[in-house]
Amino acid sequence: MTIASRSLSPQPSRTLSERFARRGLVAAIILFAAVAFSAVLAIGVFPASWNWGLRGPIDQFEHWVIGNRAGHPLFVYGFTPFSKFIDGILRFCEQFLLGLPWITVVLAVALIAYKARGVLLAMVSAVALMLVAAVGLWEQSLQTLALMGVSVMLALLVGLPLGVMAARWPRFDAAIRPILDTMQTMPAFVYLIPVLLFFGVARVPAVVATVIYALPPAIRFTASGIRQVPASAVEAADLFGSTSYQKLMKVQLPLALPAVLAGVNQTIMMALSMVVIAALVGAGGLGRDVLVSLQRLNVGQALEAGLAIVLLAVLLDRISAGFYHERQKALAGKASASVPKRRVMPRWLRNYGYWVCAVLLLWGVTTLATQLPPLATWPGSWHLSIRQPVDGLVRWMRDNLYQIGTMPIGTGPMSDFFVRSALNPLRDGLTAAPWLVVVVGFGLVGYLAAGPRLGIFCAVAILLSGFLGLWSETLDTLSQVVVAVVLSLVIGLPLGIWASNYDRVRAWMMPLLDLLQTIPVFVYLVPVIMLFNVGRVPGVIASVLYAIPPMIRLTDLGLRQVAPAAVEAADAFGSSPWQRLVKVQLPLAMPSIILGVNQTMMMVLAMVIIAGLVGGGALGYEAVTGLAKSELGRGVVAGLAIVILAMVLDRITQAWSRSWVI
Repeated sequence: MTIASRSLSPQPSRTLSERFARRGLVAAIILFAAVAFSAVLAIGVFPASWNWGLRGPIDQFEHWVIGNRAGHPLFVYGFTPFSKFIDGILRFCEQFLLGLPWITVVLAVALIAYKARGVLLAMVSAVALMLVAAVGLWEQSLQTLALMGVSVMLALLVGLPLGVMAARWPRFDAAIRPILDTMQTMPAFVYLIPVLLFFGVARVPAVVATVIYALPPAIRFTASGIRQVPASAVEAADLFGSTSYQKLMKVQLPLALPAVLAGVNQTIMMALSMVVIAALVGAGGLGRDVLVSLQRLNVGQALEAGLAIVLLAVLLDRISAGFYHERQKALAGKASASVPKRRVMPRWLRNYGYWVCAVLLLWGVTTLATQLPPLATWPGSWHLSIRQPVDGLVRWMRDNLYQIGTMPIGTGPMSDFFVRSALNPLRDGLTAAPWLVVVVGFGLVGYLAAGPRLGIFCAVAILLSGFLGLWSETLDTLSQVVVAVVLSLVIGLPLGIWASNYDRVRAWMMPLLDLLQTIPVFVYLVPVIMLFNVGRVPGVIASVLYAIPPMIRLTDLGLRQVAPAAVEAADAFGSSPWQRLVKVQLPLAMPSIILGVNQTMMMVLAMVIIAGLVGGGALGYEAVTGLAKSELGRGVVAGLAIVILAMVLDRITQAWSRSWVI
């Protein structure tokens, strides 16, 4: 066989097939034995008597906290002062931003954007903020920015030192890694249940929950950046007699700054994604507008608030990413510079001159705005609104698309079809199967993916959901996740292939995917409910819309990264475009595609849980009910079951992705 012909049959695929065949035979024998054993012993659904009853002790702890909140030292000298401190900082930031003229805020953001990326980003940022003001959401937007600013600041104050510690001490890194995994896989609003217990209702629990949710990327990116600092730079610092602190501050952190800034970017995005969820506990801001609109099914109002959040998300993302890219360029410039340039300006003026001039300009504009009312307060005549046309469109879609004439066509028959042909059969099949077969099945899937160790983990993990008393709810959630992921694959994989083949298609598709990823997840539910009514189907449809971008992006990325030599070899052997795609490009792009499946699955799981607000049932309903009724035991147990399911699905798909790496 020639070298060219070997390239048409990628080695990872052949190795994976051989390993899968060996393990598949073992798995088939074990599964057959489990089915036979279950039939002989008449093993049915998971016994209710095996429930560990964790709700009771957790509820007792909740009652103890409520009874001792006023006088126990833990609250008097701990949680209460901390809560007042956070509330004071948040109120100060809100009052400061709300006290500034709108022109000052717009100009300040434009100046920061200009420093980050240039004139174009500065203009886009200014226009984005003025659009937010034009739809009448200026005050709510500043409240949201204050909440985000405080949350991100606290997350970085905690995350950066922990990231440094994780990079320097492997044992500490190994100890906190499972904690970070749990923090990232647990749905965000589950954090609110215990946080409400210790901090009460209002904005402080929203800040604390946001910090917890946004903390992992700050830690992970900081640790990763420090580990990737070239060993030669660290050795040079040691040779010059630098102390550990000097080496960290003058060598490691400056060289790791691009990774740290990337972590800041992700922290900001994750904090912003908590805006709507934080409104559930009275945080206010744009999230409250979205939540109230969702409760009243006012699609136009919800879309306006959602678009305001999108504009803020895009603005903050581009600015933070701009600083990241500028830092990378600066490091590259230092590395390539061979002759030092003559420095004319003083060092402090070079470093801080722009910001000094910016502050003076903002002071002058603020002074001028106090004399000109239109510059201080946004004029009421400068108003834009899309509520009425959007509400009219949704009403028309509801009246005309639910069922078209007398034909079985429309969103109503489509919803019934999904329930009868996919959701119900899968749920009923899983919940009615013998629990031993389900546990062994999960273990065998893990075994096929990565061997006995993962198989045992998956079997034990799914068994724990039964001990928590949520066996049927976990399998119901799994059925919804499977249906949503399959739909996302059916839609996202062809679109990713299409985008990889045509640059123009990719160019117009990427902004749409950005929009889908930045719209708050609650906003998806509003129009979907209007079209499909409440139940599991709206949650599945909204999950597909929310989770499809990573599937498309990573499919496109994987296909574009296929080595040109492999494609040229396929063309030289006369392969048709279909043969080249199926036999060469897709197998070589499979690691990226499976990673897309992993990301899609995690996002679907998060969205299906949130769909518990609109009748999705299963674990989502348990978690939402626990939050709404302040039943800590119910909410915490549901959160643990969600984490267990998320970890099992994440480990399996991650293992499959690693199996395909060349």
